[in-house]
Amino acid sequence: MSNWLTQTPDGSLILCLHVQPGAKQTGFAGLHGNDAKLRLAAPPVDGKANAALCAYLAKICGASKSEVQIISGETSRSKRVRIAPAPDRKERLTAALAATEKTANSPTPRH
Repeated sequence: MSNWLTQTPDGSLILCLHVQPGAKQTGFAGLHGNDAKLRLAAPPVDGKANAALCAYLAKICGASKSEVQIISGETSRSKRVRIAPAPDRKERLTAALAATEKTANSPTPRH
């Protein structure tokens, strides 16, 4: 596994993300170097993409929006996000990314 997801001594998770706002739909899209790539349907206007990012990650982790915080990269595509500690959040995030990698690596059906 790359270093897109680390756990701090207090149990918090730090995510290194490459965010693509204005996409057709929101979701993980594999890896981008050492970062996890996350596409957001929200536009990069007036903080809408950052709000959508926090809401999506909270939903994936089973966290409240207040437990998800952007710690760097507010105006950048490269972001670091902190998620408050709780059991199974790391597993939920890795499973969400793994699901996109399986989809990307599966053969395209032929018609």
